[in-house]
Amino acid sequence: MDEVKKYTIGALVSNKSGVLTRISGLFARRGYNIESLTVCATEDPEISRMTIILKGDEYMLYQMIRQMDKLEDVKKIGCANELDCVYRELMLVKVRAGAEERNQIVQITQIYKAKVVDLSIDTMILELTGDPEKLDAFVKVVEPYGILEMQRTGVTVLARGQHTLKDRDCYGDHVN
Repeated sequence: MDEVKKYTIGALVSNKSGVLTRISGLFARRGYNIESLTVCATEDPEISRMTIILKGDEYMLYQMIRQMDKLEDVKKIGCANELDCVYRELMLVKVRAGAEERNQIVQITQIYKAKVVDLSIDTMILELTGDPEKLDAFVKVVEPYGILEMQRTGVTVLARGQHTLKDRDCYGDHVN
């Protein structure tokens, strides 16, 4: 078996009802878990962009790309190359923050370039945007204060420079 790694699949799909269900069903039928999924309309209102993060080996990656590529509603698909793409995610974290802890938490938010978006007597809601590793590191640092709730948007990805998902070479060799 090949090495298990995280892979990012980017797809341009028809922006219509049922497409997400069909694609997620492909993963479910094979027992593959989707680690992160973001979907939104693109600059063309008839097309949505999907970003799917999954863990597995190369065989699983190729299998899922081939299966998705067979669907009529999948217009373009490829595996993102980490070096040639920008990855971002948004996170909101609600932490316990009594009067004594607030200054320390504010210092942490400044270091990570996060924002305090809500403050109550004993809690703070913090907002952070960055690559997933930065968000993971932030969580570890604020965890000792007590995380009450956390929500992450899922990863969004764009190729650097002039390349787009429509380009054959921007997402590696696994593009239709």
